Amino acid sequence: MEIFDVIDKEGNPTGVTVTRERAHAEGIPHRTAHIWILREKEGRIQVLLQKRSKNKDSFPGMFDTSSAGHIQAGDEPLESALRELEEELGIHATPEQLYFAGTFPISFAKEFHGKMFRDEELAFVYSYDQPVKINDLVLQKEEVESVEWFDLEETYEECKRCRDRFCVPTGGLEVVREYLRRKK
Repeated sequence: MEIFDVIDKEGNPTGVTVTRERAHAEGIPHRTAHIWILREKEGRIQVLLQKRSKNKDSFPGMFDTSSAGHIQAGDEPLESALRELEEELGIHATPEQLYFAGTFPISFAKEFHGKMFRDEELAFVYSYDQPVKINDLVLQKEEVESVEWFDLEETYEECKRCRDRFCVPTGGLEVVREYLRRKK
């Protein structure tokens, strides 16, 4: 059973915890870690996106952030980011290889599998730019069906227009784009 820290408006743990099921049934605020795997190819920035397993409780079969997950009660964002990268993709990153890009809120309510899913999260965003070969990744089959490289700007534009194949949070893409501008 996953247990999360309930957070205040600034994203700080309040000392109260909640189960994953209750957090998403009632829309209780909690934290997540999002890792965006980036590379430059032919002068363009590409992002590695994962196709979510068809069994996921939200957005099954859609392309999402490179790697992301809930921050468990008592854990810190960076340690959660490192754990998610290893669990979902088999990437053994070090703290020095992840760059903090910022945070953004996620807030929505939508029905999946006949059940309401309410999300109130503060996402801590990290960038990872070490070389990644898709064929070398070890995908966590319960979470990830496949991975694919996409052009960052084209993905951002498509996510703003429609949600047919992407569930990538636009706020996350905006944080990554701003991080890349600051980095230049």
